[in-house]
Amino acid sequence: MSNATGLDARLEPVTRPSGYLQRDVPGFRVRVVSSYLADLTRQYVGGDAHHMRQGFPRVVLRERETFEGFLDGYTDGDGYRPKTWPARLLVSANVSFLTELAQIIGARFTPRTNGLASRLVVADRWPLRGTFKPEQHPLHLREATWTQVHEVRRRTSKDKPFTLYAFRLDPYPSFLVNGHLARQPW
Repeated sequence: MSNATGLDARLEPVTRPSGYLQRDVPGFRVRVVSSYLADLTRQYVGGDAHHMRQGFPRVVLRERETFEGFLDGYTDGDGYRPKTWPARLLVSANVSFLTELAQIIGARFTPRTNGLASRLVVADRWPLRGTFKPEQHPLHLREATWTQVHEVRRRTSKDKPFTLYAFRLDPYPSFLVNGHLARQPW
């Protein structure tokens, strides 16, 4: 990540529960801190910089598979799978977010009133309720414009197992490629 984009990246060891193996498995997460990428992500999903004002990112309702991926990712970050029944337990102090999510999956939700984070149970059989309705949201990012490629030259690295294609950026020093920040290499 650092070589390709110039952004600082940290590799962190993590463990994740495996439903197939029925145990935690080791893995790694790459942490990239970039307010620029965060701003673009918020622009894409319609969020707010403050975590308590963030609404539900309705763009994930494009299709059920996308929504399931969102639920998996949210569970990895702010939830867990109980060992006693087939469900996800999501935890958040953002009550409006959980309320909207509960409506989408057809679940009852009662927020906590004692100042602690609320929990929402997402049963694995939630699709049987028939409450999921796909939505199409136009994706008009401010940075979404096309550019012309004048030349492609292959560039290999002797110490890395990947190929980087050299590019020159005129007149701007960086741009987005499918949502990823690209910068002119050395």
